[in-house]
Amino acid sequence: MKATHLKLVAPAGGAIAGGWLSEIELRLAPPERELLQSAMRFARERLEGRALTSGEPAVDHALGTAGILFDLRLDAEALAASQLAPVALLASDDLTGVRERFGVAVGNLVEGIVRMAQLESVSTRHKIEPKPGQWVAQSEALRKMLLAMVQDVRVVLVKLADHLQELRFLARQEPGRIREEKARLTHDLFAPLASRLGVWQLKWEMEDLALRILDPEAYRTIARWLDEKRADRESYIENVVTQLRGELARAGIAAEVSGRPKHIYSIYKKVQRKSMDFEALYDVRAVRVLVDDVKDCYAALGLTHNLWSPIPREFDDYVAKPKSNRYRSLHTAVIGPGARAVEIQIRTHEMHQHAELGVAAHWRYKEGVRGDRSFDEKLAWLRQILEWKESVRDAGELAEQFRTGLADDTIYVLTPQGKVIELPRGATPVDFAYHVHSGLGHRCRGAKVDGVMVPLNTPLANGQQVEILPSKEGGPSRDWLNPALGYVKSAGAWSKIRQWFHRQNLAASVSQGRAVVEKELHRQ
Repeated sequence: MKATHLKLVAPAGGAIAGGWLSEIELRLAPPERELLQSAMRFARERLEGRALTSGEPAVDHALGTAGILFDLRLDAEALAASQLAPVALLASDDLTGVRERFGVAVGNLVEGIVRMAQLESVSTRHKIEPKPGQWVAQSEALRKMLLAMVQDVRVVLVKLADHLQELRFLARQEPGRIREEKARLTHDLFAPLASRLGVWQLKWEMEDLALRILDPEAYRTIARWLDEKRADRESYIENVVTQLRGELARAGIAAEVSGRPKHIYSIYKKVQRKSMDFEALYDVRAVRVLVDDVKDCYAALGLTHNLWSPIPREFDDYVAKPKSNRYRSLHTAVIGPGARAVEIQIRTHEMHQHAELGVAAHWRYKEGVRGDRSFDEKLAWLRQILEWKESVRDAGELAEQFRTGLADDTIYVLTPQGKVIELPRGATPVDFAYHVHSGLGHRCRGAKVDGVMVPLNTPLANGQQVEILPSKEGGPSRDWLNPALGYVKSAGAWSKIRQWFHRQNLAASVSQGRAVVEKELHRQ
């Protein structure tokens, strides 16, 4: 199949799809191209003339999403799923038919993407306004739930690309409610997910677009501050990297040197956080140096300061004195070429591994979230998969590595208001009711899961929405304490039920004792 065949399903002018369609012959094997071609035709037939709630034409959106995934070097199955998910959402095509036509793997990806979209819709439509300090925890729980409910990390990547494509479209539209909702969801949900998975290019662009929508004046101000085109800034960083790399090589220090200009949102946050003017920032341009051992860190620091003048009071030694989260690195700022300030970070490969994948990972010390060891390990493994994909050429091997065993000892479900509830795996509607409130648990008489009535001993699953049907009064059933009947999984619910019966027995004993005393007094 030739690339010209694919152009038949591209939108008029091909502006949305960009140049990626012309490159698929170099990237994808013939069977993979055929799979993608078939999915694109299938989607176009069903989506032609239809639009998303944002107003973007559905065909353009699907192709734009696929282009983002293509740049991330995702496989043909993920690219095909990105075309078919809008069909399942808008045209309500039976997923069974999608599986039969495109295979179980693609069908499962589409099902996961649709489920994530539905949860996003619930969280947006029923977004609660918690007490101060609670929204951070709720956003964290929602992110965990979305990751925990999928068995394939590609589902998350497709959803991230989908959201980015939506932001790209909305950023060009007039102000409106949907634009603001999607931009806020970027900060609450999608940018942190992209950060945790190490998909930095998606995170940076999403954050910049969200800022452009939510605070256009600040966005324009920072853009004017930078006072140069992005290409010029990238060229400047490359010049710094080349000079520093050469100096380290001449000194016999094996080092990896990389850098990039700061994106607009990171500058915006730093100005806010430090309450300073743009001119006072020293890390608008940043370079990172990775070396083999600690002595090379300090040697590289000395060479850097010999090459360019250090800026006073802008040096931090987190190697000798690590941060409380065990983050280790040398930070310095220098006056680089052209009298421009540059931030330099120097660390060993081991320190970098810890900073990227351990408890001091970039997303954690930026977000201020407390550690969860098992979840950290899971995320670290997912991010390693994202790195492995760069060197894996066989699609079957890649797909197998992408498939993850995300099931652990925790599930995440939603209240009708969109609040995320964390429960032990195997938990039932009774456990859910007691987690929400003891009184609701005592009066629980029925439950709906995703709108359908279910028995109270039904095990819940990730991402389900649970509604409890309570009585006006009453208490728990003794059957709930029978392990063989499977009504209660959590220790908290079990304890509250036992306490309720204990109080009832105590009250009955007191009542009986009072009756005996009154009877004895009457006889006297």
